[in-house]
Amino acid sequence: MADDWPSERAEPVAVGPPRHRMTRRDRINDARIRRRRRVAGVGALAMLVIVVVGAVFLGSRMWNSLFGGSGDDYTGDGVSDVVIQVHEGDSTTAIGQTLQDQNVVATSKAFVEAASGNPAISAIQPGFYRVRTEIPAANAVSRLADPANRVGRLVIPEGRQLDDVEEVKTNRVTAGIFTLISNASCVDLDGDRRCVSAADLRNIAAAAPAQMLSVPQWAVGPVDRLGADHRRLEGLIAPGTWNIDPSAEPQEILATLIAASAAQYEGAGLLTTATALNMSPYEILIVASLVQREAMPPDFSKVARVIYNRLAAGRTLEFDSTVNYPLDRIEVATTDGDRGRETAWNTYVRPGLPATPICSPGQPALVAAEQPEPGDWLYFVTVDMQGTTLFTREYEQHLANIEIAKRNGVLDSAR
Repeated sequence: MADDWPSERAEPVAVGPPRHRMTRRDRINDARIRRRRRVAGVGALAMLVIVVVGAVFLGSRMWNSLFGGSGDDYTGDGVSDVVIQVHEGDSTTAIGQTLQDQNVVATSKAFVEAASGNPAISAIQPGFYRVRTEIPAANAVSRLADPANRVGRLVIPEGRQLDDVEEVKTNRVTAGIFTLISNASCVDLDGDRRCVSAADLRNIAAAAPAQMLSVPQWAVGPVDRLGADHRRLEGLIAPGTWNIDPSAEPQEILATLIAASAAQYEGAGLLTTATALNMSPYEILIVASLVQREAMPPDFSKVARVIYNRLAAGRTLEFDSTVNYPLDRIEVATTDGDRGRETAWNTYVRPGLPATPICSPGQPALVAAEQPEPGDWLYFVTVDMQGTTLFTREYEQHLANIEIAKRNGVLDSAR
C-alpha cells in the first residue's frame, strides 16, 4: 500500500508576496500589524474574563435573592449562644453594628431593615441580651424584642444589706445584695448555666484592694480600716436597677456597681451636703442607712434629727438595727445578751456611728440625712403595727411610750 503514495510531497503554497520580495518598509508595517492583532487578542480575552466573572456574580446574587442565601443575611438557627450589650442611647444602627461585630448578623444594614417599624426595638432598654451567632436579621430582631432574652438585670431594693438576713419571728430569709448579684449573673449559654457565686463575691469584697474595687476616695479610709471583712463595702452599692455583664469576673462586677453608685450619690449632692453639715460623705451615708432601717418614710427626717441630736449630746445611739446587723437578722426587740456584744456596729456599746453603713439607703433616706427636720427630740419608738412612731425629748415620756408599744405587741421578741 505504501507504494501507492506519491514519492514526493507537494510544496506549500505561499500566501502573499514572497518575504524576500518585501521592502524594509513593508516588513516594518507587517510587524506592526501582527503586534496590534496580539494586543487586541489579549484585550478581548481579558474582557471575556470580566464578563464571565460579572455574570457569575450577578447570577449568584439573583440566586441568593430568590432562594434565601444572600451574603447580606444569614439563614438557619445559628451556631452558638452569645451575650451582647445595648448601651444607653444606642440607635438601631449602633445595635446593628454591635450585632455584626459579634457575628450575630451578617450586616448591620440587614438588621436595620429588619427592625424598621418595630416599636420593641426603638424602645429597647440598655442592658445585656442573649442571642445566637449567625442568625437571620429578622431572628435577631425577635430575640432582642423578647424580654426572656434579657440577662444581667439586677434590682436592689432600698434597705438591703450585703448578706442574706433572717427575720426572727417568721424565719423568712431576705436575699442580700451578694445573692441578688449572683442570681442576676446567671445565664444559659448552649445549655450550660453559668453564675457568679455569692461566695466568690463575698471573698473578693474582703480581699481586693479598695482601688481595685473602685471605692470612691471619700470611703477608702473607712474601708481600709475594716481590714479583710467583706462588710467594709456595705452601703457602697446603691439600691436601684443595674445592668451587669454575666460574663464579667466578680471583681469587675463589684467595681462597676460601686463606681456607678458613687457617681449616683455624688450626683445627688452628697459631697456638697457633707461639707455643709461638717461631716464626711461616708458619715452621711451611715446616717442614711440608720434612718432607712429604723423608720418608715414619713418619719425619716425626724429620725435623722434624733441621730444628730444624740451625737451632739455625746450619747450612744442605742439602735437595735445596729445590734442585728452583724448577726444577719431582723428583730424589733433584741436581747440583753445581744445588746452587750462588742462589735464594730453595736451602738449600745460603741459611741458615735457604727463602723460602716448597715444597709444600702434609698434616696428618701439620704435626703432625710442631708436635710433633717428641725426638733429637739432624743428618743423615738414605734408603738403599733401600723408604724406609728412617737418622738420625745424627755426620757420619762419615752418610757411611757415604750409601755404603749409593749401593750400593742410591737416589742415582742418571740424568744
